[in-house]
Amino acid sequence: MSRADLQSRRMETVRAWTSFVENDGLVDGLVRPEILHSWTRSEAAISTSVAAAPLADESETRSLWADSHLHVAVERVEEELRRTAEDGDLVVAVTDAQTRILWTYGGRVMRRKAETVNFVPGGRWDDRSVGTNALDLANRLAAPAMVFGAEHYAPIVHNWVCWAAPVHDPVTGARLGILDISTTWDRTHPIGLATARVLARLLEGAMPRSQQYVGLAEETADPGLVLTLLGAAEARLDGQRLLLTRRQTEVLALLALHPEGLSLEQLHAHLYGDQAITFSTLKAEVSHLRHALGGQLASRPYRLLMPVATDVEHVLALLRRGQVGAAVDAYGGDLMPGTNSPALTEMGEYVAVAVREALLADPQPDAVVRFSELAPYDTEVIEVCLASLKPLNGRRHPAVPLLLGRLAVARS
Repeated sequence: MSRADLQSRRMETVRAWTSFVENDGLVDGLVRPEILHSWTRSEAAISTSVAAAPLADESETRSLWADSHLHVAVERVEEELRRTAEDGDLVVAVTDAQTRILWTYGGRVMRRKAETVNFVPGGRWDDRSVGTNALDLANRLAAPAMVFGAEHYAPIVHNWVCWAAPVHDPVTGARLGILDISTTWDRTHPIGLATARVLARLLEGAMPRSQQYVGLAEETADPGLVLTLLGAAEARLDGQRLLLTRRQTEVLALLALHPEGLSLEQLHAHLYGDQAITFSTLKAEVSHLRHALGGQLASRPYRLLMPVATDVEHVLALLRRGQVGAAVDAYGGDLMPGTNSPALTEMGEYVAVAVREALLADPQPDAVVRFSELAPYDTEVIEVCLASLKPLNGRRHPAVPLLLGRLAVARS
């Protein structure tokens, strides 16, 4: 984009932001839904006059970083990260799963700008602490994100553009944190988001292999906690099925999907969203769950103290390795259908879209047949698969009649 185009885009975001903050949430101009949603969250939590991101305890942050697998990965590729920052006059940041910055490196200009707003180790960059930003969006959406100019809620970073991408454990698929690259709005470039993705994958490739158990138990006597969340929910501890309420299962699912732990406030937001439910109610649920787990649930933050495997992480790990057929075999359907948890709903959508997109890219007939049993009205996947199947030695693939039958039912 030319500087004139960027200036025009910048002014559009400023007009939309000004309209939002001055007119009770009304937006004058086009704003992406995820930005508007984050503005609304930010408005409820902070003032637009926020001067800098709040800082976490310095010794705690330093200790967390020293013990993190991300630390090892950054050390292994630090030269590449530093060169990227210097060549583009960017600031590169790596966060934990709560969007607390653990490591940064910046070019000469951006390093000074970053320091003035606490874009430094210990800085908390979730939207409830400092407003809408790419790090928070990438974390919440579990996908790469860009925030330009006044799309940021806090004016202190209205002159920035940021691109961010999640970083996952390459074995378990668990989200460990976020990689972000930021610069001034006038240096916006179309490859910014792709660069963030590449650097995130670079970190994942440099990660030490996790020792966490990642496969779902084939034998019910396997030790640890095994959670089935896709389709009918079930929890087994050391081979024994746990008798839990639906809400307790949701709490357990959230903790399993966040092995780094969640604070009381985070768990409440992940579980209830904006529902008017007290913290004491949540504490009671956690207390019952801790009893069911034999005390293997820590607090401050809440986290599980045992090996954990979920079908969610299993499916995502298979997709990352390109094993589409195996991923569809392991995919049991929607994640806890009917859940009111915004975080579980978001994760369920992510997994469903990931499986579907993998099939569209690699429409293996047997896998598509299995998928069509779970999503019988998704005609596009079936049509793409049929189009890819050509008769072999004058005979059509045995999956064709099944797919045609499913297609006819979906269209009737």
